Amino acid sequence: MANNYQIVRTIRFKNANEPGILGKLTTAIGKTGTSIGEIKTVHMGNRYVVRDIDVFISGKPHMAKVLGEVSKIKEIKILEIRDAVLEMHQNGIIKMVSTRPINSLDDFRKIYWPGVSEVCTLIGENENWKNAYTIIPNSVGLVTNGSAVLEFGDIGPVAAMPVLEGKAALLQEVTGINGIPLLMKSGDPDIIVQTIREVEHTFSGIQLTGISSPQCFNILEKLKGDGKVPVMHDDQEGNAVVALAALINACKLVDRDLDKANIGVIGLGTTGTAIGKLLIEYTGNPVMGYTRTKASMERHVSNGGAIASIEQIMRMADIVIATTSKGNIIRPEMVKKGQIILALSQPVPEIDPDKAIEAGASLAINSRAINNSL
Repeated sequence: MANNYQIVRTIRFKNANEPGILGKLTTAIGKTGTSIGEIKTVHMGNRYVVRDIDVFISGKPHMAKVLGEVSKIKEIKILEIRDAVLEMHQNGIIKMVSTRPINSLDDFRKIYWPGVSEVCTLIGENENWKNAYTIIPNSVGLVTNGSAVLEFGDIGPVAAMPVLEGKAALLQEVTGINGIPLLMKSGDPDIIVQTIREVEHTFSGIQLTGISSPQCFNILEKLKGDGKVPVMHDDQEGNAVVALAALINACKLVDRDLDKANIGVIGLGTTGTAIGKLLIEYTGNPVMGYTRTKASMERHVSNGGAIASIEQIMRMADIVIATTSKGNIIRPEMVKKGQIILALSQPVPEIDPDKAIEAGASLAINSRAINNSL
């Protein structure tokens, strides 16, 4: 259970300052199959102790089980249960800030009126000056309509906002780029495309995210066709680039030539189709693909791929990438000796990496392992 945890909860508890009580608590939590994180002493007095203990759980039923065991310890009183994630996201995790201090009237005049008129005039005469005197070259628009958000699916644009805030925070922390969320109500590709065209001059690039198939394919194709700024879809190109990087490193580890390997992709949704397309372009070879929908089959074939069953892919492929959103659909007996397997669905992969290796795979990783390596 602990290996598939999704959330962290902090239990604050109070107990008499006597030896052995903390041991009783950790033992009780361990009985529920729960991993323990940080244990922090909040208060240490002569008579009692207050501590915070982090537990890694998979959901509400799991937490109820933990609390049921802990409540059996008479010496312990639970004071509160905190959600570290909600605390982290309270009031949002990004904000717009000035890069220049405004400490005087003179600063105000330079930053706003009348000083700003000089900058506006300069850019009006030659738009390229925007790259020197505005935020535009360092800003990316993060666009979603919330129709395909992580494992949640269609939750709508507002519920998807924390995901966009997280992306923006990571962009700023890792690259210094400003990610600016744009929430779209519409599911109509033409409306989304037109809206982005109207605002794209605000940014140096557009990143699409959390937009369902097949709309995402149409939107990306139209925007790339006549847009003025670079556009990428993280569920397509973003995931595909990470998968390719993982495969390049995996092949080095097991001394396999990626260009000569038989490759199969199980699950040709948004991510699987993009991975298959990039691998075809990178290796110059067709990639086997499994999907249940006619449209996905046609799209994969038009990209240069071939259609196969799961059984055929597992029997013939040297490298298997699975992006089905369904856990445990690859049985250990299906694994071919020496295979490289990327089981990328979350929270449960198509096959547990340890079981795949036990069955003969030379290397098997899931999306959590890839994320942890970044």
